Amino acid sequence: MEIKIIDKAEDEMHLEIKGETHTLLNMLKSVLLEDSRVHTASYDMKHVSISEPILYIKTDGTDPIVVVREAAETLALQCDEFINVFSKAVDI
Repeated sequence: MEIKIIDKAEDEMHLEIKGETHTLLNMLKSVLLEDSRVHTASYDMKHVSISEPILYIKTDGTDPIVVVREAAETLALQCDEFINVFSKAVDI
């Protein structure tokens, strides 16, 4: 994975996230949209094999870098929780 900031302003940002697909982008977008500081979160991917996804976020004025970092941390915690619950369910 490689991340490139394409455009950034005080309350919005476009990120190119190379090497990722709908799987990560959908989850990240969902977590972002649950944040009250986020006005808009979306992504565009022209075609999986010929273009890289571009994540767009617009906030209430909060630095979008902070918001995306916190969303990624939340997503990681959710994955950890799933691993723990799943492991207990299958008795590992």
